Amino acid sequence: MRDLLTELEREEIVFERLDAWAQASPDAVYLYDGEGDRALTFGHVAQVTDWIAGNLARLGVTPGQRVSVLTPNAIPAALAMFGIWKAGAAFCPINHAFAGKLLAYTLNDTQPTLLLIDRQIAPRLAEIVGDLACAPRVIVYDAPEGSPDFIRPPDRPPLPDAFRPLDWMELLAPAPRPSFAATFKDTASIVYTSGTTGPSKGVVLSFRCLNQYCFLARKLLTRDDVIYCDLPLYHIAGAFALVARAAWVGCEVAIWNRFSPQDFWKRIAKRGATTAILLDVMTPWLMKAPPSEQDRMTTLSKVHLQPLPLNHHEIARRFGFDIVTTGFGQTESGLGLCLLIEELPEGEGTPAAVWKGATRDHLRRVATQFGIPVASGGSVTTKGAMGRPMPFHEVAILDAQGYPCAPGAIGELCFRPRIPGLLFDGYLGKPEATLTAFRHLWFHTGDAAYADENGDYFFVDRLGERLRRRGENFSSYIVEDLLYQLEEIALCAVFPIPAAEGDEDDIVAFIVPKSGAALTEAAVFDWAAQRLPKYMQPQHVRLVAELPRTLTNKVEKYKLRAQVLRELGRA
Repeated sequence: MRDLLTELEREEIVFERLDAWAQASPDAVYLYDGEGDRALTFGHVAQVTDWIAGNLARLGVTPGQRVSVLTPNAIPAALAMFGIWKAGAAFCPINHAFAGKLLAYTLNDTQPTLLLIDRQIAPRLAEIVGDLACAPRVIVYDAPEGSPDFIRPPDRPPLPDAFRPLDWMELLAPAPRPSFAATFKDTASIVYTSGTTGPSKGVVLSFRCLNQYCFLARKLLTRDDVIYCDLPLYHIAGAFALVARAAWVGCEVAIWNRFSPQDFWKRIAKRGATTAILLDVMTPWLMKAPPSEQDRMTTLSKVHLQPLPLNHHEIARRFGFDIVTTGFGQTESGLGLCLLIEELPEGEGTPAAVWKGATRDHLRRVATQFGIPVASGGSVTTKGAMGRPMPFHEVAILDAQGYPCAPGAIGELCFRPRIPGLLFDGYLGKPEATLTAFRHLWFHTGDAAYADENGDYFFVDRLGERLRRRGENFSSYIVEDLLYQLEEIALCAVFPIPAAEGDEDDIVAFIVPKSGAALTEAAVFDWAAQRLPKYMQPQHVRLVAELPRTLTNKVEKYKLRAQVLRELGRA
């Protein structure tokens, strides 16, 4: 374990790795801006983020403070992330779909010193100024004309004076970088994740948390690899597993603002991308396209699928994915389980003429070094395969009393760190929730799983009231709380059912209208479409006279779920 800790500590602080590559290879491409078709080198990014850090310090940001980022534009978000770290502050990304109550709650919970927003989001911020405990100073980014996110600025300032707005260009003026030396335990980021019985919680992540989350993923790459990124930077996958990982590896990351099944393969070809993360419905969307003889003529040889679909081998055969990785990754625990699958025999996947980056031999050596199981594609046929523990983690399946479950028995997946600072530092401002999550001296993930007699782990389902849609994890509580803003609703119950395709959820809302209210299902759909983020909008709405309840007044959602599944012919 001492050797592992030494290896972890050797490249602990991610922005120091960016600076190291800027010294060693200043002209090598680090960020490719897919929306603007421009390449930013390590030297350029290191310089610009130094200036951002200096200007943040000039504006009063000091080490330990928080800077929030609310923009759909990934390149300014990535530059801000490194600049914030170099200033000693915490990078606090916010889901750019948030508005109204959700946005106000997140800002009040984080209490950022500064907030970077996109021009198109400014009206949303103006709407909630009266709901904020303290309005942060705002920096406004304007998307370049011609980009997908460009909007022409309004004739009058969209933000009240309370925000004291500044222009993004003020952060890019030359400025001396502040003197800040990070340690592994310093807070790097606060990322919001789902709350099962209450509002979303801010997960406090140290630099070591980021380090261990990206550790194995970066070991599986070389500088000749090109990472593809179309995931939002308000999640750990986009911000850390893709953008930050490239800074550790010293390779290029090609970034677009959003996933496009129509343009996906054109983008891969444009930069010769070798690795990507495909979540949930992304692979079904890609599989919908008519098969072509060109499907395997791609540089994309190493793909992370999470959760692992049962038809992973079929997907790999069609698109020539040589290697698929999967596992269990979570904001609080990082990457705790991993499995490497050799989907295709050597020579049958990515053509040798276009292969670049880490070779199969390199991947096998890394897997052996860190105890990661390697399986053949045809042998992984059980739903929910997650592999085995990373060397930094103890893993257990525990029952409700905190006792280990027997092999094959379903319980809650739990982690315990072998190294200080490995897991998250708690939920921001929520000590009771933090203690609950760490009961029995284990971190409880909130996910049901089991381990077989060989020590392999398998995901079963989410526990509690969590939902997953469009790559987002959130709670039914949040959707119910938002629906109650519709005045005609007296009671509501929200829960998931399996989606018609992919491994995500469809959202069902049973609603009891107020007495005398002329509420219709169509009106609920329309209201949700205007006020809720797209991924939170129900796919099924039922208006009922009452909700079934237990003697303790708890809604019996299992009865409602069975009713909907019968109506849909899925029972």
